[in-house]
Amino acid sequence: MIQVTLKGGVVREYESGTTVGQVAASLGAGLAKAACAGRVDGEVRDLRFPLEGDCALEILTFEDQDGKRAFWHTTSHILAQAVQHLFPEARFAIGPAIDNGFYYDFDVPTPFSAEDLEKIEAEMAKIVKAALPLESFTLEPAEALELMKDQPYKVELIEEHSGKGERISFYRQGDFTDLCAGPHLMTTAGIKAIRLTSCTGAYWRGSEKNKMLSRIYGISFPKKSELEEYLARIEEAKRRDHRKLGKELGLFTLLDEGPGFPFFLPNGMVLKNTLLEYWREIHHRHGYVEISTPIILNQQLWHRSGHWDHYKDNMYTTVIDGEDYAVKPMNCPGGMLVYKTEPHSYRDLPMRVAELGLVHRHELSGALHGLFRVRCFTQDDAHIFMTFDQIKSEIKGVMDLIDEVYSLFGFKYHIELSTMPEDHMGDERVWEEATNTLRAAMEEKGRSYEINEGDGAFYGPKLDFHLEDSLGRTWQCGTIQLDFQMPERFELEYTGADGEKHRPVMIHRVAFGSIERFIGILIEHFAGAFPLWLSPVQAVVMPVSEKYADYAEKVTAELDAAGLRVKSDLRPEKIGYKIREAQLQKIPYMLIVGEKEVAADTVSVRSRSRGDLGAMAVGQFISDAKEEIRTKKQDI
Repeated sequence: MIQVTLKGGVVREYESGTTVGQVAASLGAGLAKAACAGRVDGEVRDLRFPLEGDCALEILTFEDQDGKRAFWHTTSHILAQAVQHLFPEARFAIGPAIDNGFYYDFDVPTPFSAEDLEKIEAEMAKIVKAALPLESFTLEPAEALELMKDQPYKVELIEEHSGKGERISFYRQGDFTDLCAGPHLMTTAGIKAIRLTSCTGAYWRGSEKNKMLSRIYGISFPKKSELEEYLARIEEAKRRDHRKLGKELGLFTLLDEGPGFPFFLPNGMVLKNTLLEYWREIHHRHGYVEISTPIILNQQLWHRSGHWDHYKDNMYTTVIDGEDYAVKPMNCPGGMLVYKTEPHSYRDLPMRVAELGLVHRHELSGALHGLFRVRCFTQDDAHIFMTFDQIKSEIKGVMDLIDEVYSLFGFKYHIELSTMPEDHMGDERVWEEATNTLRAAMEEKGRSYEINEGDGAFYGPKLDFHLEDSLGRTWQCGTIQLDFQMPERFELEYTGADGEKHRPVMIHRVAFGSIERFIGILIEHFAGAFPLWLSPVQAVVMPVSEKYADYAEKVTAELDAAGLRVKSDLRPEKIGYKIREAQLQKIPYMLIVGEKEVAADTVSVRSRSRGDLGAMAVGQFISDAKEEIRTKKQDI
């Protein structure tokens, strides 16, 4: 018998060889039906996985992210099977689960049409109804190659693994067999709602040197109601698309002359500069100094920092006076050089140095997406230089700053601790010490976190902050990266209380991340209806007829003199039309003036979100608006 520790610390005994699925069944029919996979001693396993010894087991359902991935991975196999039925000439590449659904890549003579997707969906429904069991099996490499001899992409993958001396894993459902390590559901029956969402081109293995394949994206759920809710969220996301709103509100544009290089328009620059003013304000309060470092630095520097070895494929290069240079993809090496410009004592530390640095990174054209994935962006970097015993308190300070930023905008968030990757610099003992320090800082702050194994930066472990927007989508923005390596590479020093030279420890951190990306997130989060303090235009003054234009201009001048961002709409249009236009432009306040307002030296105030607020003295409106801006109040 073996002892299995379940959720909540409950321990049960089972015979050795009992599968994860059988344990789920022993705990209840409802759980067995909902089970998608299991987590055995921290590793996600198939429901078919046999438990051979004492272990900790968590049954994963669709409510768990790893459960969702098993669910969606199974749906990708159903998609491939349907394509096999309808398009027998298709060649199959890969079909993984992704963060929000799944995809499968196919090599077909003609790309799939919208009508094809409808037919494939219908065929998938038949496969689900058939409740086909999924069976796992393994073959020797030679047998695997024979099985997949008509599938060149599978053959390529098998050949890569054949030298490892391992058997090759497959899954079979009915007449379809795929090269796959799992995990998967037990049958196709549990997938009650499927929608194929799009079809795009995708290079095999992400390289433009390879053939372009047809990639079908999809989503699936255990209940039809969940799919309906998802589709409603997608429609709302389309309404909030920052690319659409960016154009309508005159915030930014993307032009063919510079793919991935955004152009900020006047309203967008007001928004961006207002964000940066807030950034400077909060950093001043938290004891940072600001610097600016060059965009182009010589290639020797990037070799020294380690970026050339780990990041060169994403870097732009040039030659100046016969010497090789690189456009910076990150700000940190410049920060190192600033630290070295003068000697430092332990009394100078911690030294918090912030930079709004423009960085450039080469992204494939197919990966570019509005402001979310660009080739140049402003990163709100900071580098904190400190003694070893200051690490924990500085990490806590950064956590407080990031919490203040996200709370201001109404974002919930969760934290991931990313540990040492295979491609790392430095001694593993130092990595362990750094990771434990990050963990201890979070625990002392009472913060929960998830572990993201092997996803740290090449120079140190990190905390990633994933914020949740108004549609429930998550975005990775803030990060805290602990670095013992770069101070060593740049030979940074400070003089300690003992009079000896010591090596400082460094934190890399961002709060917004990419300013451009954060603006894109804010556009969608607020659907373009920014709170008053952020709105490019805060108020518009509208005369009900041309007779009151002079008074409208007088009010506009008063608001402008008070520091409000205001314009007047003097067009000879009906007032209802002007109000609708202002609503479409998401302007927080409309100030309507006519005969009564001129006589009483007032304005009739209409709020974007609260409707008609009645007449108000101009001075009172200015006072109220300035207080709303000062407190950075959310629109209600």
